[in-house]
Amino acid sequence: MKPSSDNRKEEALFTLRNSWLRNTVGGLIAITVVSIAIAFLWLPSAQSNDAITSLWRSICGAAGVPFKWGASHTIAPPVRSSDVVLDANLIDSQDPRAVGRGATLAQRCTMCHGAQGISNADSPNLAGQYPMVVYKQLHDYQSGKRENVVMQAMVRDLSEAQIRDLAAYYAYLPKPPARFPTPGTGAAAPLIVSAGAPVRNIAPCASCHGPMGRSTGAPWIQGMPEVYLRDQLIAFRSGARHNDVNEQMRNVARQMTDEEIQAASKYYASLPQN
Repeated sequence: MKPSSDNRKEEALFTLRNSWLRNTVGGLIAITVVSIAIAFLWLPSAQSNDAITSLWRSICGAAGVPFKWGASHTIAPPVRSSDVVLDANLIDSQDPRAVGRGATLAQRCTMCHGAQGISNADSPNLAGQYPMVVYKQLHDYQSGKRENVVMQAMVRDLSEAQIRDLAAYYAYLPKPPARFPTPGTGAAAPLIVSAGAPVRNIAPCASCHGPMGRSTGAPWIQGMPEVYLRDQLIAFRSGARHNDVNEQMRNVARQMTDEEIQAASKYYASLPQN
């Protein structure tokens, strides 16, 4: 039985011998290729608009391809952010002799950190701080891993034993009350503190700084001056401060918005340390 004329026409329509089909499909492919080239190659490279650049970065990141092609980048070797090796048994904060020696050394620190380790100058409160935190920060100032003109001058000539004595002394002092007491039963923690922002790879602040947990070397920040906390987060975000081990604070802070930094700083400043 021979195929009907209608069937033969339908078969002929969808073959490459049909010039109409070839021209239509070929034109559609050409338009698509040109549109992609303009939208994803020419526009991002020709325009300096931040929105276009950010969109292009996001697209490249999602696709797993380089943001810029043909550019050679020298990968810098990793830089140690701190030379301090922390050991929970390194400092005996209950040793009265160490505490006494530390109290004598701390007389030079009272102008910024207060006579009892409680600052009235927006410097960090050191009273009741974990001894390993004080120990690490003093060593980082001494080595230049953390930069501050005043602190580097103050700790330049401290010996290892004196640094341990200062850490023991400040750990011995009672923690200060909240600078801005939380009304009533306490305000709810902002999301950045309690839950973080998983989509932006931000862990909850509380996972290291309490009350959910604490990492070795993570400071106790409840009741710290709000200005100090805010300035440190901004410094971590910009990279001006870089003595965090494995960049954990920089990785978090660089993703935080100004509003989140303000909210976290205000919240922790309002908490009582006791």
